[in-house]
Amino acid sequence: MPSHKPVTIIMVEDDEGHARLIEKNIRRAGVCNEIRHFVSGTAAVEHLFDPQVRDAGPFLVLLDLNLPDMSGTHILGLLKSDETLRRAPVVVLTTTDDQREIQRCYDLGCNVYITKPVEYETFAQAIRQLGLFLSVMQVPEAV
Repeated sequence: MPSHKPVTIIMVEDDEGHARLIEKNIRRAGVCNEIRHFVSGTAAVEHLFDPQVRDAGPFLVLLDLNLPDMSGTHILGLLKSDETLRRAPVVVLTTTDDQREIQRCYDLGCNVYITKPVEYETFAQAIRQLGLFLSVMQVPEAV
């Protein structure tokens, strides 16, 4: 029976306040997986596509769409077109609730699209619920 490696959560979020809130509420939901936080798309892509990292999955990606250096949809496209990384579930966490953008993300292969509530407590509650979801979710291993 294969031993299951813990899933590493890759958080791509340029807003430090949102990043702290996301991590705190994922932890509050009992998820203790490693969280690697990147404030730029470039750093996240370089990390994920590093051969040693890429082949050491499994990963789950929490992806903001509005990043200073590249769009989250571009990152999503890169991940989903890669033979290994395409299996990594991608949860889009963004303030954008434009229907075309939502459709585009699902077309590119995102697994879940969550619009960040503007109000703090609502956002915290949404992330706690995401944490509960992450705690029961099965993620395929890198092959």
